[in-house]
Amino acid sequence: MAVQDTVWQTAELTQKFLSGVRGAIPLADLQIDTMLRLIDRSQTAVTRFLDLGCGDGILGQAVLDRYPESTGIFVDFSQPMLDAAREKLGGYDGRVTFQQVDFGQADWPVEIVDSFDVIVSGYSIHHQTDVRKKEIYTEIYDLLRPGGIFINVEHVACRSVLGEQVAEDVFVDAMAVYHREMGDGRTRDQLAQDLYHRYRPDGVANILAPVETQCDWLREIGFTQVDCYLQYLETAVFGGVKPEK
Repeated sequence: MAVQDTVWQTAELTQKFLSGVRGAIPLADLQIDTMLRLIDRSQTAVTRFLDLGCGDGILGQAVLDRYPESTGIFVDFSQPMLDAAREKLGGYDGRVTFQQVDFGQADWPVEIVDSFDVIVSGYSIHHQTDVRKKEIYTEIYDLLRPGGIFINVEHVACRSVLGEQVAEDVFVDAMAVYHREMGDGRTRDQLAQDLYHRYRPDGVANILAPVETQCDWLREIGFTQVDCYLQYLETAVFGGVKPEK
């Protein structure tokens, strides 16, 4: 069994990520704002959307709030993550559906019966091999209606060791600020040890690819308007639009 098939099935790591790490991702608010602006510009209406690898549902919740007529399917392989999403989205009765789906397997789209105006994904697809990433992007393309948009808020590879080192520094600094605001009295070094380095067991499940390489894959598949709309070190917002027929 692949590491990515097991690491996010533990409630302990899921809770550590959601309570200690997710809220400290640098530029997280700007990433979500960029995602929503892209949807606004590309869509006249949003009826159905898919949040793929939804985690606790933070991206899909932003779509639900922006588009009150929309409904969303929230998909994740991790049952603890789906449990967190159900709790977060408890007030959206009738507008949300949850499915435990392993999109690392090529047959996963058969479990999704709709086509979508919007597909979003956040910090999830990078756990797959590069070959599988390209396949998933093709499967996403097939699930979009003509004119629909795919937006990936993702962990991507730096091109240099220096970039990787700075990315780690920035993340730990942001995490320290976040936890101080939450009343946590630990020092930066303590937080780095407790929440970053001990969290890194999931790092063996990370298979990062440069954003420009992934944008090239999207163009090859047939997406238009492909771009990296926002990048800061090892985080990026990128995607494209399925052309109208």
